[in-house]
Formats: sequence, structure tokens, C-alpha cells
Amino acid sequence: MSETEYQNSDLHQEQEATDIKRSQTDPEAFKPLYEKYFKKIFLFVFRRVGEKEIARDITQQVFLKALNSIRKFQLRGLPFSAWLFRIAINECNDYFRKTKKERLVTIDEQITEVLFEEIMADNQMEELKVKLPVILKSLSPDELQLIEFRFFEHRSFREIGLLLDLTETYAKVKTYRALDKMKKRFLNDKIV
Repeated sequence: MSETEYQNSDLHQEQEATDIKRSQTDPEAFKPLYEKYFKKIFLFVFRRVGEKEIARDITQQVFLKALNSIRKFQLRGLPFSAWLFRIAINECNDYFRKTKKERLVTIDEQITEVLFEEIMADNQMEELKVKLPVILKSLSPDELQLIEFRFFEHRSFREIGLLLDLTETYAKVKTYRALDKMKKRFLNDKIV
């Protein structure tokens, strides 16, 4: 990070801290936070539910809950965005629990290749392409979330830890356990 980028980052963090503090006493001051994070949260939710209207509704719920709980938010090193993403995760989980719908996972060629590099050797790419949807479906919701964060959304282990309230090391351990489970499932199961 260049000196200019570092200074801009500090300015953004200071402004965000100011916006958060003002929002805790004045709901109108929440608007810059809403505008800054709406698109990111919407895309996060949309990738999980796959329907724009539902994603909009859930995203609105996220920001409504955030606004209603902003007084409880404390600046203790946890990024405000991580707090919003945690609310979004919970809202998505509630949606799937209430509707009994299955969570959407979009798999593209690049993701398949990255996962292949992580869990396979040799030339079994075509077989993995066929098996990957079934393998992902066999993961627990927590395992799937780890794989999505790491490989579909390219999040660092530190960021995953912040989002899931885990240490960076434990986020890494849990992710690699999920990958190991995927590898064993790939090698042992005959999926047709």
C-alpha cells in the first residue's frame, strides 16, 4: 500500500468512525454508512438467494437491524463492514430456515479450477466439474460458508475470522478441514 493509499484509508476509517458515532444518537447520520455498504451487502445476499427482490428485502432488513442496533456497536478493532456482514449472514440463514429453500451456490470455471488445485492432483478436472455441486451440497452450512468466503469471494482468513467471530488461525483450520472433507468425498464417492 502506498503512502497516499494508507493516508486515504486512515481518512476513510476516521470518517466512518465519525459517522458511526453520529448515527448512535441521530438516525439520519446513518445514511453515509448505508450508501457506502448497501451494494456490497446486496451482492453478498444476492449470491446466496439468487433472486433480486428477495435479496433487496433481506438487505433492507440487514440495514434496519443495523440502524436499530447501532447504539450497541463499539469501535474495538472490528470493522463496521464485518458487523454488517454478520447481520447479513444471520438474515440469510433465517430466510433459508423459514422458507426451507436451499441455498444457492454459483459455480463457475475459475472457482472449479481453484478448488481443483486445492483438493486434487492428476487430471481429474472433468470429474470434479461433475461432482462439485453434489460435494458442495454435502457440506454443512458452516463448511459451505467457509468455502464460499475463501474461494468464491476471495476473502482472507483474517476477514473470514472477523465475519464468523473466529480467530484467523481457526478460520484457516476450519476451511482446510472442509477442503479435506471435500477431497475425501471426491475420492471415495461414485457420483453419477
